[in-house]
Amino acid sequence: MGQLIVSAAQMRALDREVIEEVGVPGVVLMDAAGRGVAEVIASLVDAARAHVVVYAGSGNNGGDGFVAARHLANRGARVEVIACAPEEKVSGDARIHLEACRRSQVTILDGTTPEALAQAGAHAASAGVVVDALFGTGLGRPVTGHLASAIAQVNAHAGIKVAVDVPSGLDSDRGVPLGACVKADHTVTFAFAKRGLVGAPGFTYAGRLHLIDIGIPERLARARDLSCELLDDEVLAPLADRDPLGHKGTHGHLLVLAGSTGKTGAALLCGRAALRAGAGLVTVVAPRSARAALDGRTPELMTAWYGSPDPHGDQDAIDPESAFAELEPLLSGKRALACGPGLPTSPAMRPLLAKLIEAALGRGLALVLDADALNHLAAAPELARSITPEARVILTPHPGEAGRLLGIATSEVQGDRYRCAAELAARYRAVVALKGARTVVAAPPSGSGERLAICPTGNPGLGTGGTGDVLTGAVGALLSRGLGAFEAATAAVYLHGAAGDRVSAERGEIGMVAGDVAEALPFVIAERVRPR
Repeated sequence: MGQLIVSAAQMRALDREVIEEVGVPGVVLMDAAGRGVAEVIASLVDAARAHVVVYAGSGNNGGDGFVAARHLANRGARVEVIACAPEEKVSGDARIHLEACRRSQVTILDGTTPEALAQAGAHAASAGVVVDALFGTGLGRPVTGHLASAIAQVNAHAGIKVAVDVPSGLDSDRGVPLGACVKADHTVTFAFAKRGLVGAPGFTYAGRLHLIDIGIPERLARARDLSCELLDDEVLAPLADRDPLGHKGTHGHLLVLAGSTGKTGAALLCGRAALRAGAGLVTVVAPRSARAALDGRTPELMTAWYGSPDPHGDQDAIDPESAFAELEPLLSGKRALACGPGLPTSPAMRPLLAKLIEAALGRGLALVLDADALNHLAAAPELARSITPEARVILTPHPGEAGRLLGIATSEVQGDRYRCAAELAARYRAVVALKGARTVVAAPPSGSGERLAICPTGNPGLGTGGTGDVLTGAVGALLSRGLGAFEAATAAVYLHGAAGDRVSAERGEIGMVAGDVAEALPFVIAERVRPR
């Protein structure tokens, strides 16, 4: 399992358990957190020569900032704290550390009014390090007024910006800014990374993430069945070296239903990626109208056809009954079915898809639905009637497709990617890979609760036509090799993103094309997968 990721509520519960049941005082946890911030800053600059300004709020985040200021001053740094809330609002553990900070001769400047804030900022304008300790994980409303001005002032500093736990103004669960938001160069977070720091767009506000141990054992989190993880190379472990006695038949046969007139490239990219991801055999089946554009283009692919030319000139016209009669025998001997890239968009495709999905699942095949298959599903949800929680089914929507499946705007999907991925998984009883920067993978709910994963690989160069078809092929290949749905989805999105990163490292992001990504897949496997 990758690095554990927590929500704000989960983090609060863990803090409470350590304080109340383990017996570690909150003031001790706060000292460990602030000390960790100081140590990270000392790794970035020469602390003995540094000029540091700390913007502190009234809550525990401000308390962490007071501790960091004290430890940096003890290292010889010139430190100024700008207190952005009235002192009477600072209480509990934070008040204890405020007093300790003051007794350590740290300069504390008034920043509680617009005039005082501006004056304090001018006084500390030469600071090489700016510490944001205004808001932590408890923020749940947009930042406005005076504290929004404080955030703007933090962002206006020229020095290195270091956020304490989360950048102030960032929703720590959804990873979206709540009005004004600090744009940090570094974020020092405690015990476990927060969802908003690793998802999109939050990771762009967090900068480089530093994880600090403050004495909360991971076993406590595991005991609570927290199951949101940040993927790493371990997710590729199932792709280790093949059985030396294996052959093409044992490495999985994938059937790809894809392509139509003008969209044959989608079918070719999907099939080619499946081969590059390790499928032993791949058969691409497309409308007969696409035969000339597909046959022989990739000699390693097998091909098959369905449908007949329409006398009225519609090259992709479909008679569902006759087409199913041609497609159903092709399910024999296959382990997985990938549907969607470049499919005909005619409503006549829907009854065909419904029958094919039911037949494939009835034979025990795994299934991945993407692109136009998802658009058909959004228009006709009954296509999913044969999907059960026991089936190995994966949906791979981009945010627009996810919005259509949920009946909401794309912006709403992007506003809470975790929730939308989980809701799709529950609604369709399938594993969902919500594509985009920091792809989110969600499993349908089970007795142990939700299961989520965030993929850290990938870059903007993948934002080009056909890369989604490459992902579909990779997912299909791993399903055909026998991986479970969640394991196949997480491994495929990580592999796909890492392939994009490899291409970017060699050629740059601009001009990357989907075929480059497909060709990079086996190199990533060779470089990142340790033999068993």
